[in-house]
Amino acid sequence: MEKKTLLTGDRPTGPLHIGHYFGSLQNRVAMQNDFDSYIMVADVQALTDNFNQPERVRENVLEVAMDNIAAGVDPKKSTLFIQSQIPQIAELTVFYSNLITINTLKRNPTVKAEIAEKKELFGQDGESVTYGFLGYPVSQAADITIVRAHIVPVGEDQLPMIETTREIVERFHRMYQCDIFPLPQAKLSNSPRIIGLDGSGKMSKSLNNAVYLKDNPETTLEKIKSAKTDSGTTIEFNPKERPEISNLVLIYALIHNQNPKDAASELKHNTYSEFKLKLAGDLNRHLAPFRAKRLELEAKPHYVKEILEMGRQRVIEKAEETMKLVREAMKINY
Repeated sequence: MEKKTLLTGDRPTGPLHIGHYFGSLQNRVAMQNDFDSYIMVADVQALTDNFNQPERVRENVLEVAMDNIAAGVDPKKSTLFIQSQIPQIAELTVFYSNLITINTLKRNPTVKAEIAEKKELFGQDGESVTYGFLGYPVSQAADITIVRAHIVPVGEDQLPMIETTREIVERFHRMYQCDIFPLPQAKLSNSPRIIGLDGSGKMSKSLNNAVYLKDNPETTLEKIKSAKTDSGTTIEFNPKERPEISNLVLIYALIHNQNPKDAASELKHNTYSEFKLKLAGDLNRHLAPFRAKRLELEAKPHYVKEILEMGRQRVIEKAEETMKLVREAMKINY
């Protein structure tokens, strides 16, 4: 039976961190045997809020690609590609932009949350939001459907984006009386979300609160030692009332494939400092194979570029198949 198609990806705004690793990288590696997997380095999407510093995006494209390969993404099983190298995505985005209203985009919960985050971090208000940023759910719909994906692994905060894609697909089929695209299904990660080491809502480069996969053991140790906890003295897993110490317990549990409450029970006789030393040591041992592979890849960037070029060629072929169907349905196949 023909495999279903899966699309996922990462924004190249910085090297990937342990939140990405436990939340998505491990899953996509496990799923590549069962799906025709496409993994996109989403540089165009990253430019929607980094358009004034494109060098930040450019310098991280290879970083993200290396993180994926080092984590176990197999170029023989998964197609790794750069979003901007597929012009058909931009073409499809333009066509989709006629199928959704500005008000619908403004009401998208994910877009609203990200606008609020920008306001809190950078003092930006709604008036400074660009057309590109507001419209990136439309571009994301094109990303998903250009390879005619059935499955899209996402975090819970991205569910509204998948709903937007489904709405656009249904409207396109209804308007042009065709049936080109599968109706994509979201696949949620089973891994709870890791928050920032400073206790903020998420790990990010801009907040300097993440353990990056490529960090060396000494850097990892220092980051874990300085991670925010609380004034308590006992180790427990209680995310609502004690989010910071619970976050560290969660990381420990993910390393050891444990239930977080069981992990907390195992650790209850440790002091905070003892626990942090143990966590850092276990995390470094867990990531050692990844880091060794990544160092190999850093020494041969030409190999990584070859993988991305193979991916580009494969996606271009698939994307052009899709666009021939789209142009025919829209009566613009001149």
